[in-house]
Amino acid sequence: MIVGYARTSMINQGAGFEAQLRELQARGCEKVFSEQVSSVAEREELTRALEFVRAGDVLVVCKLDRLARSMRHLLDIVDKLESKGVSLRILDMQLDTSSPTGKLMLQVVGAVAEWERSTMLERQREGIAKAKAAGKFKGRVPTAQRQFDQVRELSAQGVGPSDIAKRLGIGRTSVYRALRPTTTPQQEHTAEAS
Repeated sequence: MIVGYARTSMINQGAGFEAQLRELQARGCEKVFSEQVSSVAEREELTRALEFVRAGDVLVVCKLDRLARSMRHLLDIVDKLESKGVSLRILDMQLDTSSPTGKLMLQVVGAVAEWERSTMLERQREGIAKAKAAGKFKGRVPTAQRQFDQVRELSAQGVGPSDIAKRLGIGRTSVYRALRPTTTPQQEHTAEAS
């Protein structure tokens, strides 16, 4: 049986998700497991797909990064598949682990992909550090702090902290922080940044 797995990181990547599903169906996948979750989140459909496949089956994915988050993760998946007698096919690379060459190429490509991701994250950290040093990167202002005035207004009207938190969609701790007599949003943000 040919089994497909499709994944995108976010729901707003709908076009890419639909394209994966169409591609998997066009390649003869009889059953497709799909989900829209981050690569670092728990991927229940991937787990289900790995449990579902049987000896002689082929697991098909459109791209390597849709399947594994790291080289270690990729090797774990490949080990699970091999122990069950299942091969892996990655469409955009024309890679099939049913052959020794395919297995070798998968390991090489996986190592390069992990290196690229590590390099990208390192550059991102360097860029943020430079921006902070130049005073251009301050991070986002926490959402609750934008509502401090509303918290105080509701409190002055006699609304309790739990009700304020529910109405504004913030935590009770944020409500209590806003109600501290000497704290303004700017002071709070400055204190947190230092």
